[in-house]
Amino acid sequence: MTKAVSSQPKTKRGIERRAKILAAAEQVIGEKGFAAASIADITRAADTASGTFYIYFSGKDVLFRELVEDMGRATRSQAAERIATAANRLEAERAGLEAYLIVVRDRPMQYRIVEEARFVDPDAYRTYYSEFGKAYADQLQQAAERGEISAGDAEVRAWALMGIAKTLGERFVLWEEGEVDIERVVAEAHQFICNGLAP
Repeated sequence: MTKAVSSQPKTKRGIERRAKILAAAEQVIGEKGFAAASIADITRAADTASGTFYIYFSGKDVLFRELVEDMGRATRSQAAERIATAANRLEAERAGLEAYLIVVRDRPMQYRIVEEARFVDPDAYRTYYSEFGKAYADQLQQAAERGEISAGDAEVRAWALMGIAKTLGERFVLWEEGEVDIERVVAEAHQFICNGLAP
């Protein structure tokens, strides 16, 4: 991908217009995929002129990367908010998993964009998961030092737990028809996380 830039507006109107373009891009790229979605499709969905797009983004690839970064921010923010009141790490695991599945439910198009980044912008994809994994491992290490969980390789554990959340999001949120029973999925997964498979 090219090294390009995005521009941050300084006026309220500019901020709103840029946000509208991002929201439209999330929907259009999420539905059509990166290659099939054109800038014209995005600006049409945003109800704005094509030239306006280039005021804020130098290209579709820059917009795409920003959507991936925004998903990371949204996921981390939602998780942080949910786990802030958790009494210990095991409770935090439950709250964090629930927060993640809610983000997947509420923003399925952006979830698909993150998955497409594996092929469209591998650096953004890797950064998305690496940043999350590093923060997660740090939290697990601190919890182990406080005696809230057993000692172990925090990085391996973080990536294993991220893998659980990711696949649960696909199977029980994205692939599910009708209403999603997030509470059932979280309860079963949390039991597994706390106790493993041992009888």
